[in-house]
Amino acid sequence: MKRLFLQMLLLSFCFLSGWAQYVEQHEKRATGNVSLSAYAEHKCQLFNFGWKFQLGNPEGAERIDYDDSAWRTLDIPHDYQFEQPWDEKENKGRGFKRMCEGWYRKTFNVPESLKGLRVVLDFEGVMYVSDVYVNGKKVASNEYGYTGFEADITKVVNYGSDNVVAVYSSTGPTGGSRWYTGGGIFRNVWLKAGNNTRIARHGLYVTTEGDKVNVQVQVVGWQRHDIKIKACVKDADGRVVATAEQGMPDHTVQNNTEVLLPQMTVASPKLWDVDAPHLYSVEAVLEEDGVVIDSVADKFGFRTIEYGSDFGFKLNGRKVFLVGIANHHDLGAVGVAAYKTAIERQMRTLKAFGYNAIRCSHNPYSDDFYRIADEVGLLVVDELIDKWSDKDYWGGRKPFMQLWPELIQEWVKRGRNHPSVVLWSLGNELQTRSDWSGYQTNDWGITTYRIFDQMVKRYDKTRPTTVAMFPARAGAQRNTPDFKTYLVPPELACETEVASFNYQWDAYHGYYKHAPHLILFQSEAVTNQLQQPYYGMDRQRGVGLCWWGAIEYWGESNGWPKKGWNYSFFSHTLQPFPQAYLIKSCIQPDNPVVCIGVLDGKGESLEWNDIKVGQQKINKNWNQKDGSHPNVFTYTNAEEVELLYNGKSLGVQKNDTTDIAKRNAILWSGIDYGTGGKLVAIARTGGKEVARDEIETTGKAVRLRIEEETKEWTADGMSLKYLNIYAVDSRGRVVPNATDEISVSVSGAATFLALDNGDHYTSDLFHGVTTKQMQTGYMQCILRSTLQAGKVTVAVSSPTLKGAKLTFQ
Repeated sequence: MKRLFLQMLLLSFCFLSGWAQYVEQHEKRATGNVSLSAYAEHKCQLFNFGWKFQLGNPEGAERIDYDDSAWRTLDIPHDYQFEQPWDEKENKGRGFKRMCEGWYRKTFNVPESLKGLRVVLDFEGVMYVSDVYVNGKKVASNEYGYTGFEADITKVVNYGSDNVVAVYSSTGPTGGSRWYTGGGIFRNVWLKAGNNTRIARHGLYVTTEGDKVNVQVQVVGWQRHDIKIKACVKDADGRVVATAEQGMPDHTVQNNTEVLLPQMTVASPKLWDVDAPHLYSVEAVLEEDGVVIDSVADKFGFRTIEYGSDFGFKLNGRKVFLVGIANHHDLGAVGVAAYKTAIERQMRTLKAFGYNAIRCSHNPYSDDFYRIADEVGLLVVDELIDKWSDKDYWGGRKPFMQLWPELIQEWVKRGRNHPSVVLWSLGNELQTRSDWSGYQTNDWGITTYRIFDQMVKRYDKTRPTTVAMFPARAGAQRNTPDFKTYLVPPELACETEVASFNYQWDAYHGYYKHAPHLILFQSEAVTNQLQQPYYGMDRQRGVGLCWWGAIEYWGESNGWPKKGWNYSFFSHTLQPFPQAYLIKSCIQPDNPVVCIGVLDGKGESLEWNDIKVGQQKINKNWNQKDGSHPNVFTYTNAEEVELLYNGKSLGVQKNDTTDIAKRNAILWSGIDYGTGGKLVAIARTGGKEVARDEIETTGKAVRLRIEEETKEWTADGMSLKYLNIYAVDSRGRVVPNATDEISVSVSGAATFLALDNGDHYTSDLFHGVTTKQMQTGYMQCILRSTLQAGKVTVAVSSPTLKGAKLTFQ
């Protein structure tokens, strides 16, 4: 089964099919290269399973003979910092988790047949800094956990016998980040083998012009000029729709060369778009004397992007206004462990609510993130880093200004084939301090930006660059007496190709007057203003906006016991708050929406980065106190709403579309709750009902119910299953104020991963905790598949409620 699994991964990730006619010869070439078929089984193997882990920094853990028998066995991805206790004394920005370090070890075998080939370990991400040892010898280090790296282990492996890889990881110093980073091997690891003459890491570059495809291949270690590069384009069904061939250049002494193949034409290509994300793939091979010695493939899309000061952004010639979120990279109860299922679940939730964009804040995300964005049709603003600083908010052991060239190269080359990526962002919230602006040229980072921009364009000229600005004015003016009238944008924003501003949407009209050339993007919009940043922008002229922290995330808490940011539209379990439907009603005007939201208390408000942030507490709980008079919102994009309580009309209110603070949000004050009942909202446009929502008073919770979020689940050891557990009354209605304790047991072909009640103030941990108290009649259970297919049974029990059981395949 495991062998079959690895072969399936080989086919899925390395795209070796389609070139079988070239791979019949197995002998070593005169150049030392061998046929791809001789090592195909080992070309690209997922290396996530069967690691040993130990928290701390035990002396000698890198040695091959170190005794790790007492260490914990686990599979990657893994976030060890998230497993640590919450601690009020620790930094609130970094999630009240202590800074720590840990070691991973794994024993593996490299077959004798691979001797003479190049063998590497490919780490997609190890947080925050890391060192890699094989058989006791250091083979790689990395200073920025958000970017991947390779460890060439060719010279240190023992062929035909056991080897030990040991990985050291540290979360870095407390001041190395402003948010929760996590710690450990939190992304995939791959073991790869290949010839010394090969296609370089991220060496395939694909661009399109109309129906034309340009393919550039970077070849490393070549010695002979008779090597050929062959490429083919395939459609979504695997049909070859175009081919090209090119030899190596005759007049160069370089053995690391980028070769542009003849332009290919695809007849009537289907375009990649947010509504129809059609994808194609390019496969490229190196051929020596008719024998394939290396291959690589990647997906791409036919699409055009344009930016202009008069129209903002166009996709395929059509005006598109970006409506997205800007969030950090953690994923709820799994911390920062980059599970593909968790990422896809988040993206599909956002798509269902009308979003079309994500800004990666403030660092590159996982490889799977971009692949899924391509597949579901989300636009990505891809960001390199927070500040251009060697000290503040930089956790590396070497200076950032020393490492930025290699970081930009890795970042851009990895992401440039993804049609979802439409903008490169080089930094965040600059122009407040000169020591955050890179080289000390006394121009607020303009010189540094120009240098960085040129490095980006060395590897990709098809997208513009930007830098997100702190909500300040030119000269780093903040909170001055004339701040509201001094509407001069920061100097750096006037230099970047796209001018990105965090917040301050009400100042943009002044920015346009001062600098009409600006192509303006609201890179962060404040959530407590709800719909105002959207309706307040010139959406015909602007690029778009991303609401900051629209999904709850860990870290950047404003105080204990809150464990992170929660001024959001979605909980960290991705359960939508009523405000999520308000935003949906705005950004999907042609999709009728109505949602009832009950105000619960005053909420919070505070100043954050010179901006007022906070949130009204609004939920859908109609189990109120008898005789109370709750206030209710109805969120709708219809013309009017009628509210009925226990069958009696409470009146009709019009949607006030003239006031952006009230638009789509109708307030019903002081409803006479009595002893409870059913509250129904009927939305009408043109006198006809277009949407309806209702909430009602429930009985006491008596039993539990388990629901699967998705039915499909793969026995690949990586797929997650999300289960929703509800406390329901005798009529099967979810009881939103149930706080019963429940326990979960799992048996069969799965492992228990986490139990989450959605409480952002929790003092509970997630790893290994199978008993928790509900907060809102809800509990999320996350399972991880094994490498064996089979049945899985989940049983939930409670001292106060009737239990439930669910069996699935």
